[in-house]
Amino acid sequence: MATQQYVRITFQVLFYLHLLITAAMVVFITVYGLTSDSRSQSFHPLKWYLPILASTACGGLICFMWQWITFKNPGKALRATFWFTPLLTSLMAAVFVHIGTSLSLVVGTVSFLSAVAQSFYGCCVSPRFEYATNILSLSTAFPSAKSKVLALSSILIGFLKNVIQVTISRVAYLHILEVHMDANEANRDTIRNFTGCVAMGSILVPVMTLLRSFARLTCCCAGCYVGVSSVLMNHGNRWGFVHVGVYNHGFLESSYVTWDVFTRVGMLPIIDSDLTGSLCFLSGVAVGAICSMVSGMLSLLMHQSYAMDVSIYAFFIGYFMCRLAMGWLQACVSAYYVAYAENPMSNQFDSTIPDRLEQIKRSRASSPEPETILN
Repeated sequence: MATQQYVRITFQVLFYLHLLITAAMVVFITVYGLTSDSRSQSFHPLKWYLPILASTACGGLICFMWQWITFKNPGKALRATFWFTPLLTSLMAAVFVHIGTSLSLVVGTVSFLSAVAQSFYGCCVSPRFEYATNILSLSTAFPSAKSKVLALSSILIGFLKNVIQVTISRVAYLHILEVHMDANEANRDTIRNFTGCVAMGSILVPVMTLLRSFARLTCCCAGCYVGVSSVLMNHGNRWGFVHVGVYNHGFLESSYVTWDVFTRVGMLPIIDSDLTGSLCFLSGVAVGAICSMVSGMLSLLMHQSYAMDVSIYAFFIGYFMCRLAMGWLQACVSAYYVAYAENPMSNQFDSTIPDRLEQIKRSRASSPEPETILN
């Protein structure tokens, strides 16, 4: 217990140190860009201000609207994301090509190839849309109205996605068990007690996901991949954030426990084929593409020489804003899966997951389904 507390404090200190250094760098670079007379500098905040501001405002508005649409009609939101994201990515690629520099042509080509890959992936996973719609509807039915408002407001205050994950998954999990918890209280507890765990998870989850994807590509047999995947997921997975908030466990312990529960009840096929991560990722790409197009077109009208840089920065701003906005969705689905795995016989759950497991077993006997994005 003492070691676990020491690890939490260490990561909490590292997290706040990271924020301090980042804030200092932002202030220094901004002041330097505003005061320096050097003509060779590549940072021009005054000239970038309007395109970036316009794209950020556009991205924020779309994120708010997309949250509302996803909550009200998850089925239509899911299909729209998978069908329109390739189109928006292609339009963004056209803007980069129109900019006309050698680097923008490379970025435009990569963007277009990405759009083709997104289209192919959407066609491959379209048979899963019905189940994904059902699980989204079931999991988002539990959080209270206050928790949804909390997820919306966290865009404005720049909350980390995984802080949202811990807070909302805790509220959703307890609501599934018919235990009420105020979302504001859960949010305060997350900031006060779980910052170190969230910081650790924010480092480990992307690393483990990347290594797992690499193992999927390089392992020569299915058994080898399953073994490597289990080892990696035991040491860090996003479903562990549920136990961090609910049981106040350390992130490593939570990851191990949740993955062990999934394995024991036979839910790994469900976890591997879940489309929630893909939905959130592609939503981020779509909003990023819109922001990139807005800033790119404004830059072409005002300062064409900076259009390439501004468009790339606007894409990442829009992408991360949307990932923050969609954090509540991943949290709700994670809480639903963990709660089901811990008590599959509960009357709170219908036959959606068991029916899907049987369907996966039948389909994999004939032809394997493509894997999904798990971030």
